[in-house]
Amino acid sequence: MDIIVCVKHVPETAEADVAIAEDGKSIKTTELVYDINEWDDYAAEEAVLLRDKLGGSVTAITVGSEEADSTLRKCLARGADRAIRLTDEAFEGSDSYVTAKILSKVIKNLPFDLILTGAQASDDGCAQVGVVLAELLGIPHATMVKKLEPKDGIVKVNQELEGGLEEIMELKLPAMLAIQTGINEPRYISIMGIRKAMKKELKVLGLKDIGLTEEEVGESGSWIIVEKMFVPSVEKEAEILTGGVDEIATKITETLKTRGLI
Repeated sequence: MDIIVCVKHVPETAEADVAIAEDGKSIKTTELVYDINEWDDYAAEEAVLLRDKLGGSVTAITVGSEEADSTLRKCLARGADRAIRLTDEAFEGSDSYVTAKILSKVIKNLPFDLILTGAQASDDGCAQVGVVLAELLGIPHATMVKKLEPKDGIVKVNQELEGGLEEIMELKLPAMLAIQTGINEPRYISIMGIRKAMKKELKVLGLKDIGLTEEEVGESGSWIIVEKMFVPSVEKEAEILTGGVDEIATKITETLKTRGLI
C-alpha cells in the first residue's frame, strides 16, 4: 500500500507569548520553536504502521520553507521512505485552497492508495487542506478519523462525532483521511533514527516544477486573505467578593439588580 502523508511545520505557541508582527497580518516568529504539527504527527505514525503491516511505501510531503526540512526529517526518522518539500517565494500567503492545489499538482503524479493528513493544524485551525485536496483529486474522504482498516480495495474508518459518538463508514480506495489525535501512540524517535534520516534524499520542488503560475498561488490565487490579526481585548473579568455571608449576599443582589437580571 502506497501512502502519502501531508505534514506541516508549525510554531509551538501553547506556552509562548505571541505578539503580532509589524505587518499586522502575521505573528512574530523569531523566538518561537517550530516542530511537526501535532495532528500530522499521528498521521505520519499511522502511515508507517500501515506500511509495516501491509507493505508498500510512505512519502511525506510539505509546503514550506527550508526550515520545514526538520519536520520532514522527523518523518523519515520515523520510517517514511521519501520526503518532498514544495518551496517557492510565490507560495507565500497561500490559503488552504491554494495549499491543497499545490499539493494536488504533485500528488496526482505519485502512486498512492491513501493520503493521510492531520485533522487540523495548530497554527490556523482551518481543517480545510485535506478535504479540498480530496475534492481536487476526485477521491472520497473522511475527517476526524480515530481508526482505519484497509482491505480489498476499501478502507473502513471510525469517524469521531460530537458528544463522544463515532460513525463507522467504508470508503473506496484511493481515499483521503484526516487523522484525529489518539489514533495511535507516536513512537520515540531515536538519535540513530535521526542520523539515518539525514542521509536520505529530500526532494525539493518549486513553482515551475508543478505547472502552476504565480497568479494561481499566493494571495493572488487564494480565496481567503488575512487583512488583520490582533490580540482580543479583555472585556470581562472575574470579581472575587470578600466579607461575611450577609455582606457577600448583598453585593450579589446589588450586582444582579444593576445588570437588570432581577
